[in-house]
Amino acid sequence: LSYASLYFCCAIEQDDNELLTLETIHRYVELLDKYFGSVCELDIIFNFEKAYFIFDEFILGGEVQETSKKSVLKAVNDQDVIQEEELEEKRSVLEDLGLA
Repeated sequence: LSYASLYFCCAIEQDDNELLTLETIHRYVELLDKYFGSVCELDIIFNFEKAYFIFDEFILGGEVQETSKKSVLKAVNDQDVIQEEELEEKRSVLEDLGLA
């Protein structure tokens, strides 16, 4: 399946619903688009951990766990805030030690 210049593939069982799989891929691409703003190959290459985190919030055990794009993106943005707070805390400690 191709979206813009990105190609996605998915291995499914013979009795799995192909349309549901296509919709799942489409929803994942929509999530990537909303997060990165017109997602491209470089977004996925240089932010693989973020793309995987979005996938992990969306899919659990091979099944869609959250259908709401808003909920998935909120969880991802909340995680971004936590990461930024931890980074600031580490910078502060290094500055206090005179290492930054």
